[in-house]
Amino acid sequence: MQQPQTQPGLHERIRVVVVSGLSGAGKSGALKVLEDLGYEAVDNLPLSLLRRLTVSDGAEGDVPPRRAIAVGIDSRTRDFNANALGQLVADLKARPELDVQLVYFECEDEVLLKRFTATRRRHPLADDRGVADGIAAERAMMAPLRGIADHVFDTSVLALPELRRLLQAYFGLLATPALSISVTSFSYRLGLPRESDFVFDVRFLRNPHYDEILRPRPGSDPEVAAYIAADPDYPPFMHRLADMIESLLPRFDAEGKRFLTIALGCTGGRHRSVCVAEDLAGRLRSAGYPVSLRHRDRDLTGPDGHPH
Repeated sequence: MQQPQTQPGLHERIRVVVVSGLSGAGKSGALKVLEDLGYEAVDNLPLSLLRRLTVSDGAEGDVPPRRAIAVGIDSRTRDFNANALGQLVADLKARPELDVQLVYFECEDEVLLKRFTATRRRHPLADDRGVADGIAAERAMMAPLRGIADHVFDTSVLALPELRRLLQAYFGLLATPALSISVTSFSYRLGLPRESDFVFDVRFLRNPHYDEILRPRPGSDPEVAAYIAADPDYPPFMHRLADMIESLLPRFDAEGKRFLTIALGCTGGRHRSVCVAEDLAGRLRSAGYPVSLRHRDRDLTGPDGHPH
């Protein structure tokens, strides 16, 4: 991955983010976020116009040159062809004045079906067949792009605020730290956070679920946290975990990685994972790293660890 931009105005290359993927997977929302970040956003652009759009308008001094462009191209697009788009992206990446990234959005079939049902939107490939068949056809059509994408975002369980944060970290134009860290707690019953770089299972720790007084409280509660920390394996585990992460961060930074997600999971995502996530985030902040903390499932499961 390329080194992040350090100051606006000093990066001479035009940043180009090509957004593609499955219909209903969040591409339109991503383009809106990128527009908010300062990109000139264009959706459903014909392939034949993409090359022309990347030519700087300011060559003759009539208008300011483009600094950043976000383009949505997918199966809705006139003259669309996945292989042709892949080749065009490769051609654009070869141009020294451009900094090009291909972003692919995908989602589980079941979630896509629910989204199309809830919004009553027509799937672009389901004119004469069911939505499920349209989703399958589009997934096959788009497969070549997924394989060459610089970033793949699965939005099956990714809320818009989290997507916004990811896009800001990867594609923000303003001066930002080279590496942003997200620490997330989650419930194994509700699935792994798919955007995670590291996943740690903390179900081996002492479980407050079996204490009737502590059971209703989250892992961020001081008494619950003290109960979990009283596990004799907790202090050495946290020391080794924090030490390992801190030892790797300078290497990720040197490689130009801009966003790192560390996920901690337990059965219900309410007690142990929350406690460990809070502790790890605090340790990394104390070490001087910018850290955001998210408890994905803390409020989605009850004291019994099952979804509401």
